[in-house]
Amino acid sequence: MSATNYVMLHLGVGSFHRAHQAVYMHKLRASGDPGSLQWSLAGGNTRPDIPETMAALAAQGGAYTLETVTPTDERSYERIESIRQIVPYEPSLAGLIRVGADASTRIISFTVTEAGYYLDANDQLDLSSPDLAADLARAKNGQPGSCIYAALTAILRARMASGGGKVTLLNCDNLRHNGDRVRKGLLSFIQLVGDTALHAWVLANTTCPNAMVDRITPRPAPELRGRVLAATGWDDGAAIMGESFIQWVIEDNFCNGRPAWESVGVQMVESVAAFEEAKIRLLNATHSCIAWAGTLAGYTYIHEGTHDARIRKMAYDYVTTDVIPCLDTPEHPCPLDLPTYRDVVLDRFGNAAILDTNQRVAADGFSKMPGFIAPTVRECLAQGRSIDAVAVLPALFLAFLQRWHRGELSYVYQDQAMDSAVAHAMCDAADPVVALAGNVPFWAELAGDPRLVAALQKASAQVQQFMLKV
Repeated sequence: MSATNYVMLHLGVGSFHRAHQAVYMHKLRASGDPGSLQWSLAGGNTRPDIPETMAALAAQGGAYTLETVTPTDERSYERIESIRQIVPYEPSLAGLIRVGADASTRIISFTVTEAGYYLDANDQLDLSSPDLAADLARAKNGQPGSCIYAALTAILRARMASGGGKVTLLNCDNLRHNGDRVRKGLLSFIQLVGDTALHAWVLANTTCPNAMVDRITPRPAPELRGRVLAATGWDDGAAIMGESFIQWVIEDNFCNGRPAWESVGVQMVESVAAFEEAKIRLLNATHSCIAWAGTLAGYTYIHEGTHDARIRKMAYDYVTTDVIPCLDTPEHPCPLDLPTYRDVVLDRFGNAAILDTNQRVAADGFSKMPGFIAPTVRECLAQGRSIDAVAVLPALFLAFLQRWHRGELSYVYQDQAMDSAVAHAMCDAADPVVALAGNVPFWAELAGDPRLVAALQKASAQVQQFMLKV
């Protein structure tokens, strides 16, 4: 590479991006290697999200403070300075389009949460979504939109027109096969728009590596700003907190250069599949289990539920009895030490200093059910094994959803993929367990399977007993 400066444009400048991808880029730039200094981040949002934080970041030149907390409550503070340009939000997305179309931008990455991809169980676009339908109509008229496909379509149209060259599209969300799936969704969106020239250009000029990301990053608590000021002297309106554990695994499939991330701990691999599957099932699904159960037990924070022996046992049994035998078989041995990974995950969730809320982790159950939980159910049944342990997780979600249905949750439940009418109808059904088992978006071909119904009925009785004792 020449002395040119290269840019990674990130869409979705929330806490996770700033505690994860931006930290790796900061470490790379801090290493002092001339090649590493060529790379920097630009970031903005496709929706008018977190306006106060974005204003603070702009005022601070993109810099902010990261508070890192270990499981033993040791805290350290670091000024992260890898985001060199904050792109202000505007409905036209003009700033993002300008940066994304520039030839110096070699990577466009994004974090929009699992539900933000509008994909059904068969990886087809869910055109019943009003937001997606509205953005599709805008794109047909040559206008930008806020969903990831509409935003990328607008950016890539401009890049194609300006001759900006090849670009890697890097998904940084907890989505199985995330690169493959966003590519399929994007190409389908462009086909529906009817832009054949752009469709051909994207096929020829982009790659979409699969990646796995991991770091617990709670929403910044109100007292964080005061702690940062006391510890560092910086009055930081965009401070964030993260646990000490951090991991990023990426398939090395970049079409126009990339930072030397492997020099700062990123695992560049041929296939991310084993890492991805272990993380989604052992960490993400377990996290949701603890959040749903913890909410039902009256807890506020994840660590409280993790230290409740009954909830910890549900999570431990789910992983040990059903997940590990699926992921580590004689035919396909897992390269990870799954029992050790399970124990590390539970220790991380028990970190009382993080103060990660059940509200944050319990969100988006309607996308987590088919993405995080159904695969284990499907594989256990295919192997002729019991699904009693994994069935506890959807049973917990049903009890959680019934509490939401009655207006009895202690917080606002957020779920981008949930149709409220469908959720209320499930709870109002003569037998909500049968309605849950029959939900096709959750279970696909297993919907209504008698084995699933029986396991969920047994698990629901277990959850009811748990709730009686809280």
